[in-house]
Amino acid sequence: MVPHLTTALTGPLLELESRFLDHATEIEQWMRVQWRDHAPPFYASTDLRNSGFKLAPVDLNLFPGGFNNLNEVFMPLCVQAAQTAVERICADARNLLLIPENHTRNQFYLQNVAQLVAILSLAGLNVRLGSLLPEITEPTVIELDNGAKLTLEPLERRGSRLGVAGFDPCAILLNNDLSAGIPDVLRGLDEQWLIPPLHAGWHVRRKSQHAAAYDRVAREFADVIGIDPWRINPEFRTCGEINFQERTGEECLATQVDALLTRIRAKYKEYGVDETPFVVVKADAGTYGMGVMTVKDASEVVGLNRRQRNKMSVIKEGMQVQEVIIQEGVHTFETLENAVAEPVVYMMDHYVVGGFYRVHTERGRDENLNAPGMHFEPLAFDTFCSLPDLGQAPDAPPNRFYAYGVVARLALLAASVEIEETEPAEADLAD
Repeated sequence: MVPHLTTALTGPLLELESRFLDHATEIEQWMRVQWRDHAPPFYASTDLRNSGFKLAPVDLNLFPGGFNNLNEVFMPLCVQAAQTAVERICADARNLLLIPENHTRNQFYLQNVAQLVAILSLAGLNVRLGSLLPEITEPTVIELDNGAKLTLEPLERRGSRLGVAGFDPCAILLNNDLSAGIPDVLRGLDEQWLIPPLHAGWHVRRKSQHAAAYDRVAREFADVIGIDPWRINPEFRTCGEINFQERTGEECLATQVDALLTRIRAKYKEYGVDETPFVVVKADAGTYGMGVMTVKDASEVVGLNRRQRNKMSVIKEGMQVQEVIIQEGVHTFETLENAVAEPVVYMMDHYVVGGFYRVHTERGRDENLNAPGMHFEPLAFDTFCSLPDLGQAPDAPPNRFYAYGVVARLALLAASVEIEETEPAEADLAD
């Protein structure tokens, strides 16, 4: 099941995919050097947007929560990549503690946890689930709608090590994005690997930091294969000291929106794009598609009504929005059964391990699809994202998905750079 594109097959994106195919050897050589110099995250997912003239990542999640949406055919890739990731961190690892989000009633999320446990177990690890929930005071079995079961256990801190009863792990894998801050039980674990590191959590991480790192990665990569980096890079601006409820920071926001829209209009004119430019204003921290609005004119961010202010002012865990990123909007021209769709690519270590399409029947191609009413098509990627077929046309599924894999890995590399550059001093880690 492969979605069709509404764009002409001779359009600019076909030329971009051709460039990827023509330079596949150079791309893989360049990637290999990058992974020698930068340690990849344990896992990540990235949302891509394919406009027909531009292919770019618009979000990257370091705590991915949709492994249950992957096609089962990708399981061998996931297991092999997980083995590589574990060997990189702790070569003799046998025990791993997985700490999930506090979503004990979200069946879709819990099925993701169950799939992660299955992947890690097949990779040769003993896996236990430690919960941050204070009400989990003894092993608690949760039955899932698909017949699987999960056992959540209370965490036990022993000096500078963390585990559960009778279980001392080599590494702790977070599938909790720490939006509400760092729990005391996770501080000072200097004898165990904690992955991702604490400073990758949304309590301190900023989307603008990732965007800045990606901007540099995209520029270097574009030089390698001879393309305009704009073709793979959503440009951005930032605005701090925002308070939507008190309507402070509106002038800054309007100025930055107008500047970015002017820049996009110029690029559209350069490439002969007959579309209406837009930007996406979203909280600079946080996830789950909260605190997001689409804007086509700077006047739209001035004098927001009560409903709009409420929507933009609070994100996950009730965190107040004080900083926003203004990101170039990328139209999606991909559809699945006449519904707007966008590819989501999953990675472990530096490998692409699968993907699916996020689909929304009630959203337009210039709107955020990560919103209530979305659904996922796990069968959409019926070929892998890592092996192009030079004997087929650039838009053939293996080659289109290879292009997705290339851009997704660029976003992953940017995350590696971001994590390195934002690592706090040891004194800060102890606080």
